[in-house]
Amino acid sequence: MRKIVEKSMLGKVWTISDDICKQVDSNDTQALIKSILQSRGVIQDDDIARFLNPSIKEYMPDPFVLRDMDRAVSVISDAICVGDKIAIYGDYDVDGITATAIFVKYLTTLGCDVSWHLPTREGEGYGLNINAIEKIAESGVNLLITVDCGISGVAEVARAKELGLKVVVTDHHSPDVVLPNADAVVNPKRSDDTSGLSFLAGVGVAFLTLVALNRELKNRQFFNEEIKINLLNYMDLVALGTICDTMPLIGLNRAFVSTGLKVMGLRQNLGLKTLMDLAGIKHPSVYAAGFALGPRLNAAGRLDSAGPALELLLTDNPLIANDLANKLHKMNQERIDIQNAIMVDAAEKADYCCKDGKCSLFVCGDNWHGGVMGIIAGRLKDKYNLPTCVATRCDGVINGSGRSIPEVDLGKIIHDALAAGILSEGGGHAAAAGFTLNVDNEQDFCSFLEQAVQKQLNGVCPVPEVYVDAELDASGANMQLVEKLSDLAPFGQCNPEPTLVLHGAVLKYATVMGKGAHLRGVVKTSNGNQLAFVGFNLVGTPVGDFLLDEANTNTKIVMLGKLKENEYNGRVSAQFTLEDMTV
Repeated sequence: MRKIVEKSMLGKVWTISDDICKQVDSNDTQALIKSILQSRGVIQDDDIARFLNPSIKEYMPDPFVLRDMDRAVSVISDAICVGDKIAIYGDYDVDGITATAIFVKYLTTLGCDVSWHLPTREGEGYGLNINAIEKIAESGVNLLITVDCGISGVAEVARAKELGLKVVVTDHHSPDVVLPNADAVVNPKRSDDTSGLSFLAGVGVAFLTLVALNRELKNRQFFNEEIKINLLNYMDLVALGTICDTMPLIGLNRAFVSTGLKVMGLRQNLGLKTLMDLAGIKHPSVYAAGFALGPRLNAAGRLDSAGPALELLLTDNPLIANDLANKLHKMNQERIDIQNAIMVDAAEKADYCCKDGKCSLFVCGDNWHGGVMGIIAGRLKDKYNLPTCVATRCDGVINGSGRSIPEVDLGKIIHDALAAGILSEGGGHAAAAGFTLNVDNEQDFCSFLEQAVQKQLNGVCPVPEVYVDAELDASGANMQLVEKLSDLAPFGQCNPEPTLVLHGAVLKYATVMGKGAHLRGVVKTSNGNQLAFVGFNLVGTPVGDFLLDEANTNTKIVMLGKLKENEYNGRVSAQFTLEDMTV
């Protein structure tokens, strides 16, 4: 990698691939796109064509490449054919909710006797719960299918088996050394799984299970003319869960999301359509799914029960859909208010921790609402560029969530702390994790976290680094380039929206907008054109201070950020989202 800027106004290093020439001709958009893809490891021309046109047909594997898939569909098919009662046990986040929804929809269409259970975050916590399993067994259920959970539920699965239940686990979280003794365990992260699909979300694993199940039932000649199922109709929910669980948008996930956004645009799912209308979403996108739909669906599970979110995705009644969508909308606003109040306290504690020069952050408060710990951890992680765990202390127990930087596998640290007996519960993946511990172990966990992070970082805290996709003259930042860059969508983990560095921009003016945290302004480019820009949460930063100082008008600046389409009063134009700068 080559450094473009050693230290920006926000104290970051800007780097770019050595394979990319110093400044791309923005008029040659085809070369620019190829250059970006090559820097991301998409090298061959046929790979580039495949990347730019992702399709389910092109990327879909044989679902039976997943370990235990044959056993899973055999058990489920047997239960369907004899009319057994089936329960789906999911998770309270969007991934778990959507995975539960597609399974319930499929089984309901087949005429099965199916129920579902989503745990409460505060009452039952993440994963399987023995009390819940006992109630499920009492209700007469014969087969329990887990989605987006279950891989760590060794004791819970054992209890289910004691009660006479068949159990099929489908999950994507990292397993412990010992797998649950279920009738089948489908998880691409199993050490003996060779499918290469470890990047799938829980809903992705659930969908592949349905594909395999559908094939098995066809082989058994189960279907008749009255049963009509098109699994592609579930792709809107598969895309939503994949996006909201921040899974890498590569390979099959990219095809899932690309196809799913198109299905979402058809507005076939009444509940999702109602929520989209309420959120003002006209054109589905990764951003809309992740920052408008996801938070509203997540709000229910964060504050109370995720049930209303699942019911919304399952209902065919317009009145019920409208009532549930409005309920989720209000709950999300309540979540925002709670989050903002805790964030002030958490930020103060984080500032204090950083003075010690640590490579990790552990912030804990008394009786903070557990439903927003992950969001606050993410915000602090972004601010300090450190792996961050945020937790609430209540009745002698600490519950928390963590978010990590690319250099640190937080999921491994949580699993190691669990194995060491410091945590009583825990799980997750590299970028995000959840955990529970006794208050007596608080300092031990703080020390364990710091030592483990330092070990992964070789004792050196990383300097915030921004990877740049291309450098170009600001005059090339136009709608033609916006449209060409959109060919790289859908954007997300492992395929982020291109980060550009614009040279030759002259500041004309900048002003505060919104509630005082954001900026907008205009620069003049070398060809005499003007380019509008916005800068979110830049007021009060060195960038904001520089731009708002009238003495800097007509100064040439170097801008880092994203080029986007902006629509205002029916006029569409290019607009730059400024994230950092230098002079």
